[in-house]
Amino acid sequence: MTDLVVRRLLIDLQTPFGRNWCGGDAFSTAFFNALSMSFPFGEQFFIDAVRDVTATLPPEAQEQYRADVRGFIGQEATHRRIHSLFNEHLESQGLTDRWSPRAAKRMQLLEGTAPRHALAITAATEHFTAMFGEWLLAHPGVLDGAEPRLRTMWLWHSAEELEHKAVAFDLYKAAGGSHPWRTRWFRSVTLMFLGDLMRQTVANLRHEGQLWQWATWKSAARILLSRGGLLRGNWNAWCSYFRADFHPAQQDSSLSVRWLEDNRAQFTSVGAAPEAATALQ
Repeated sequence: MTDLVVRRLLIDLQTPFGRNWCGGDAFSTAFFNALSMSFPFGEQFFIDAVRDVTATLPPEAQEQYRADVRGFIGQEATHRRIHSLFNEHLESQGLTDRWSPRAAKRMQLLEGTAPRHALAITAATEHFTAMFGEWLLAHPGVLDGAEPRLRTMWLWHSAEELEHKAVAFDLYKAAGGSHPWRTRWFRSVTLMFLGDLMRQTVANLRHEGQLWQWATWKSAARILLSRGGLLRGNWNAWCSYFRADFHPAQQDSSLSVRWLEDNRAQFTSVGAAPEAATALQ
């Protein structure tokens, strides 16, 4: 694992953006908006899961993973803050986040269970975000015509998801997490994540009056189901998580490395976020 850098993104998220900010494409705008709605709650859940399991490890294991955990928490805390700012504009446009309340209610079912279960959910979801991140970096044309600052935001987030994709997985293994439970939770996360994503995307499209437009469905088919589309193109990567010998490092991260190298002017490197340090104390 390379050192995880916490970056401050140099974009303006105070200025409002248009309702169809993603190149005027209703589906892609609604889809990305739905994803963003999931992040503040989701990122905090990931942070808590990683922190809670780290605290259960022997001191030598805690020290072994200390740098990775600090970097992971710092990056995820930054993602949470950035998307909270983005989501404030969505709220002002009248869009309602129905995803987070459903997720919060489901997570109550984990109360009293071993921390490894929350971490297994985190590792499974991190595989989804890594698949999405690699796909978006390989198909940046999906963001053609998008406001430049928002295009930067999504590509930066994608690059960092690939960068820290192994942290939760490695901690799960270090904490004695089993392969059967890892794959069991991955199946559940698949149903929950994709179901919530589609429900929120449909709700966003309905609010904008774009749900039953032919152009909307045509765009959805192209982005999701075409050869190399988000769902069809990630089938093999999805299946790979079920292998007993799977590890996130097997997924190529070269696009992430290249984007971060080529776009240094878009961010500054900072120390680990204060809450990252606090979480390890």
